Amino acid sequence: MAIGLYIHVPFCLKKCSYCDFISYPYDAALAESYVYALEKEMAFYAGNLSGGQRAAKSVYLGGGTPTVLSGDQLAKILRISRSCFNIPDNAEITVECNPGTVDREKLEKLRKAGFNRVSIGVQAYQQNLMSVLGRVHSWQEVLTCVRNSREAGFNNINFDLIFGIPGQTMRDWKETLDRVLELSPQHMSTYNLKIEPDTPLHRDVTSGYLLPCDEELELDMYWYTVDYLTNGGFMHYEISNFALPGREAVHNLIYWRNEEYLGLGPAAHSMVEGCRFNNVKSVETYIRRLQSGETAVDETLSLSQAEQMSESVFLGLRMIEGLDLEAFERRFGRSVFQVFSEQIRALQALGLIETAERHLKLTKKAIPVANEVFAEFI
Repeated sequence: MAIGLYIHVPFCLKKCSYCDFISYPYDAALAESYVYALEKEMAFYAGNLSGGQRAAKSVYLGGGTPTVLSGDQLAKILRISRSCFNIPDNAEITVECNPGTVDREKLEKLRKAGFNRVSIGVQAYQQNLMSVLGRVHSWQEVLTCVRNSREAGFNNINFDLIFGIPGQTMRDWKETLDRVLELSPQHMSTYNLKIEPDTPLHRDVTSGYLLPCDEELELDMYWYTVDYLTNGGFMHYEISNFALPGREAVHNLIYWRNEEYLGLGPAAHSMVEGCRFNNVKSVETYIRRLQSGETAVDETLSLSQAEQMSESVFLGLRMIEGLDLEAFERRFGRSVFQVFSEQIRALQALGLIETAERHLKLTKKAIPVANEVFAEFI
């Protein structure tokens, strides 16, 4: 089966106050060394994976902020990917970008190179909330980015949005959704803010400088989003994701269906043949290892069949349609009701999961406590 190919670009112009992802300040010389090391890593896997695993049905450049690299560097990364992996012409090829890090010329280079989907980190409409998040772009830059993307030939655009920001009101969130929908995206990812430890935002909240969003308000924002976007023609196909028909994110579906993916770059994670492994986090160590002929892998974990079944269930339950029961049985040779009979009975009795159209799915009641439901299968 074809895999998903994830490439982590670990550079940003400025780290956002809520972000705990692995990223480093952009440095031109370090970025050039990173691209060279990435080529080495791709060549290694091209020579060591089976033919089937070298087939990739999606490519996703995430970060960090991939578009702090030059258009030529990004085009080179994709060109090397195509030389090392079998990537069909119709594969979904996504690049994340932040407004202000791309212009019309760079977007045209990306489209010409073969990128066909762009994911724009919009997050919020109001400038005061952008300041809370530590974002460095303005709404005008969002508008310019979207216009340039369309004029460059991108017709598959995702917007990332965040709700539950300290100081955000329901009126703010409704206004953000209104303004974003006016831009006619094909896909929207709406995430409730997680205040992660050891981030500037966490320090601002724990010190009392900022007050966290009320949990009931967050929940109201979530259900408003579901109603607003589904009434606007979007399919709610995963807890946090909405798409126009036929525009679901192919790459993310690989994760939720617990299929194989290969992660390249510092801190990237992979899951191939029941083995989970991740690369070293330090970009300097990543570069040094690959330049010296070593691999970048830091940790490896072989998953038992029981662990693979567990992951398949709780990842599948993230999708609104739920876990495909027939696919589970084909993969593992056992029914999910045989493996998790006690958990399913208990959750059904609580009204938290149900079966519908050959799927096991969360009920509406369960979505606010989804993580607690998932924990029952771990």
